[in-house]
This record gives sequence, C-alpha cells and structure tokens, in this order.
Amino acid sequence: MPFFQLKKKFTQFEQYSIDVIFGRRKGKRAALYKFFLWLNSLLFSQIIQLRLWLYSVRILQDRPLGCLVVVVGNLTVGGTGKTPVVERFARSLAERGRKVAILSRGYKSKRESIIKRFWRIIVKGGQPPPPKVVSNGRSVLLDSEQSGDEPYMLAQNLPGVIVLVDKNRVKSGYYAIRKYGCDTLILDDGFQYLPLKGRLNLLLVDKTNPFGNGSLLPRGILREPIKHLKRASYVFLTKSDGKKDPELEALIQKHNPGVDIIECAHRPQYLQEVNGFERKDVAFLKGKRIGAFSGIAAPEGFEEFLRQQGAQLLYTRRFLDHYRFDREDLLHIFGQAKEAGLEFLVTTEKDAVRISETFDFPIPLYYLRLEIKILSGVADFEEAVSRICFPTREPISVD
Repeated sequence: MPFFQLKKKFTQFEQYSIDVIFGRRKGKRAALYKFFLWLNSLLFSQIIQLRLWLYSVRILQDRPLGCLVVVVGNLTVGGTGKTPVVERFARSLAERGRKVAILSRGYKSKRESIIKRFWRIIVKGGQPPPPKVVSNGRSVLLDSEQSGDEPYMLAQNLPGVIVLVDKNRVKSGYYAIRKYGCDTLILDDGFQYLPLKGRLNLLLVDKTNPFGNGSLLPRGILREPIKHLKRASYVFLTKSDGKKDPELEALIQKHNPGVDIIECAHRPQYLQEVNGFERKDVAFLKGKRIGAFSGIAAPEGFEEFLRQQGAQLLYTRRFLDHYRFDREDLLHIFGQAKEAGLEFLVTTEKDAVRISETFDFPIPLYYLRLEIKILSGVADFEEAVSRICFPTREPISVD
C-alpha cells in the first residue's frame, strides 16, 4: 500500500477513535471498541498510579534547578485553552521584571533526522543536542514545523521571553539558566512532567467539558484520575461564560479543599489576515458569508463563536488536532469555498502557523486572535504572580 494511502487510513482510524471517545459513534462496532479502550484505560490507570507513587516515595526523584518553576497544565488531553493562559502569565511575570523562559516539549515538532542522529551518536559519542531555541527573547529563530505550533505562537507573541523546546525539560531548564540567565521557568503542559518540581501548579479545567466521560486514556480524555486535582495550587476554569457552576466547583473543592478557583474566558480580539497585514474588528463578521476550517481538539467552540458574531457560516472543515495542512488540503478547501460563493475563510491562530507562506489564497483567509480575560478571581491571579515575583512562602509540594 502506498505511503499516502496508509497515512490516510491511519488518520481515518484516529478520527474514528476520537469520535468513539466523545460518544459520536453508535452501534455494535463502536460499543465493542469502547470496551476494548476501557480495558486499556484500566492498565493505563495502574501505570499512572505507580509512577506517581514512585515519585512520592523518592524512588524516582525530581531535579530542583535553583530557580522559580511554574507548572501550567491540565488533567485532560487537548482543548483547555492552555496557550493563552501561558502567554498571559509569561507576560505578567516579564512585566514585573522576571527573566522568563517557557519550556515546551514541542508536541509534533520536527524530529532530528536519522542522519543527524547517526552523526551525533557515532561521531560525537552520543552527546545529546541542546534544546531548540524558538526565541532568544529578541528574535523568533524557528518556524512552527521545527518547533511545534504552541511554542512558535508564544515566541511570536512574547518578545523578551525565551522559548525553548526539548522533551527533557530539566535539560532545557538548565540551559535557560546558564545561557540566558533566566530566573523564572514556565513549564508548558507540565502537570504530568514530574522530573521538574514546580513552586506553583496552575491546573486548567475546561468548563464546557471538564473531564469528558470521566474515564482515563484511551477510553476517555483524562491523563490522570480526577482526584489528582489535589496537586493544584490554583485551578483555572477556562472557556467560562461567567455563570457559576456549583457542582463543578464542589467537585474541585472536594479533592482540593480551599484551593483558589480563577474563572477566565477566551475573548476574541480581532481578525488578522494570514500571510498579510490586514486586521479587522470582530464586528466585521456580521452578515458575512464565510467558511471555517481548523485542526484543534475542540472546534465546536470556535465555530459557534463565528455564528454568535452574526456570520453566515456556510462551510466548515475539521481536521485532527495539530494537523499540518498540505497544498492538496488547501486547494480542496478553497475550491469548495469559491464554489459556495464565500466572501472569506476563517481559521484559528494555532492553525494559521501551519499554513505555508507561499500558498496563494483565491479568497481572503483570516485567523481569529484570542486573549485571556479573568472573569473572577482577579485577586487570586495577581497573588499567584506576586508569589512568583516576591516569594514569601514555602514551596508547594507536587507529591
């Protein structure tokens, strides 16, 4: 079977699995597959519990780096709106005089080639490569393919902040301290990265879908059991509509009594032309015949927002999270958009960084810029920032 056909079938299977997890597929085959995934989730749960126990009894040990470490993460896979929170936190810290580095694993970034790996192992004695420097605080040095979507976005939006990519974030933390003199490290998507201990653990919970079906991977979307809410220093409820959810808050307080809960919403700021300079107010969407495409974990919220702004959303196309669009994908999308007589297309900022700068758009394409707005718990947010900049308390354990 040709490689492109094999890739297509794997993508279809991956999409089918996601649909089963989220309850979008019905029937006997889906029910059987759910049972298979449930059995695997039992095994996954035991592995997670064992790993945490090994760290709690110090058989496996974390590595203190001698500077402030802030962990931002979640209990679930994808879709909590983590990147805008990381950006907001990094900007707030930098404005208060901290020398900040963001440490990311660079999910789906381009890996080291086999030839380079062979050269490093044979010729250089297996010395591991240094972390990828996405931004040195002055310039963005890598593209999204080399660094990953989120690190590239953060590097573009945070001048003055160092952005590093490496699976070994202890190594990249040391590098940030030695090379750039950083005194504050933000561990992006680091709630499950136990080798590096944080002073503060900021846990994000998507208010629209807090814990999925309550099952662990691969049957559900949980990376850890819900009871591990107890490891959070602060809980951020993201994608909030401003209305209280007593049941969710009671669940959080049950597992982490007295924890501060900060509610925030992802507010749209403007529409930015992709590969161009034109910027439009969000009100520009009203009454327009448009289409939308995205490769994100939770596309429903993005599409619904466009409708709420009065746009006539006549065409949608969804891809897997972090999907890298090729020329054929874009030709197909824009071809259908032209046939439907659409005025322009809209995508997300995360998707925009994966679109080739050389592609010639037949109709305009914009991305939607989002920023975090704190709806409640502003004092708690400011306290969290102050505790990092002016620490007066003992470090909080992540055990």
